[in-house]
Amino acid sequence: MDNQSMTAAPEIKAVPDTIADAFDGFMGAFEAFKDANDKRLDEIEKKLTSDVVTRDKVDRINKAVDEQKKALDQLVIKKARPVLGGGGALGLDQMEHKAAFETYIRRGDDSGLRVLEEKAFSTATGSDGGYLVPNETDSEIGRRLSVASPIRSLATVRQVSGHVLKKPFALAGLSTGWVAETGARTETATPSLAELSFETMELYAMPAATQGLLDDNAVDIESWIASEVDIAFAEQEGTAFVSGNGTNRPRGFLAYTNVANASWSWGNIGYLATGVSGAFAASGPGDILIDAAYALKAGHRQNASYVMNRTTQAAIRKFKDSQGNYLWQAPSAIGQPATLMGFPVTEAEDMPDVGSNAFSIAVGDFRAGYLVVDRTGVRVLRDPYSAKPYVLFYTTKRVGGGVQNFEAIKLVKFGVS
Repeated sequence: MDNQSMTAAPEIKAVPDTIADAFDGFMGAFEAFKDANDKRLDEIEKKLTSDVVTRDKVDRINKAVDEQKKALDQLVIKKARPVLGGGGALGLDQMEHKAAFETYIRRGDDSGLRVLEEKAFSTATGSDGGYLVPNETDSEIGRRLSVASPIRSLATVRQVSGHVLKKPFALAGLSTGWVAETGARTETATPSLAELSFETMELYAMPAATQGLLDDNAVDIESWIASEVDIAFAEQEGTAFVSGNGTNRPRGFLAYTNVANASWSWGNIGYLATGVSGAFAASGPGDILIDAAYALKAGHRQNASYVMNRTTQAAIRKFKDSQGNYLWQAPSAIGQPATLMGFPVTEAEDMPDVGSNAFSIAVGDFRAGYLVVDRTGVRVLRDPYSAKPYVLFYTTKRVGGGVQNFEAIKLVKFGVS
């Protein structure tokens, strides 16, 4: 056993000082991974198997790459979070609303909000009570969600003021034809339209605070609500956009009927099978990834992204093409995604792990394929009674989602057929 075989996985700095440090650490770990994996593949080629020490080393470094990437992602997300209010100056009416909202949150005095909202003929108080969050906080929550919820960042997002968004979709374009200069023109067929309906569902969070925290004027209450709520909302959204069943939540793209791509029809999501239950094919394991991407029409393929969880990505990171090049490539710069055969890779931890008949990989043009619907406004209801001595803040927003173009997304099924 040589010294190289005993080399430990790259050291991970628990909290990198800067994004540049995290990026350098990630790139160093990936280079070490490629060296170790090349040795493993060379041993397989020469001896039809790899040394157990080499395999363990590859797995350790592969895990280190994941940890470095996670640290880098967290720093990028933190940097992407904007200053509350976007740094712009507030108008007089916005300043009044901000001050009145803070008075309500800190002391429960809603007289200022009622005066402002009556003056504006607002319908901000619903049957269940509560007040609209000021514009600055509302937009802050929305921006943070776009970073933390991976599918939201890929999809088309629409804001609506009603309960349901109805979207017509042309299944086929206008019929056309060639004709002689003096030939008769027959009437062409009208396009076939389908109506898709996207209902918004209520998403809630209920952060709690002590009265002492609310009395502390040094605490930015709006920023605190946003920071408490955004992660809770993002986690729920992330799951729903992937696998939600459509009952009291958005419908995820994995919740639609899945059919073999050769039998695809509108209303279904097409898939390609690896040919092996719960695994990639032993020979040419990366071929299925190429087949899935090229099952998309050219217009969708040029805007496509792969979506998978971290575990699946770690397995794919070991694959090479026939020229010996790794299919998975590290980000080219800070803030850029990793790529798989030139297509961006988005990590969505709500995607299932590789398993028998699991749909663990999706590839597609999600901006064309998936629609997220946000109803305007985030509401906060102050409750100082239910959990004394804590004050609860029942925060709600309405969100819907579903597939809007069924030919723009394809899945990889880890099954025989």
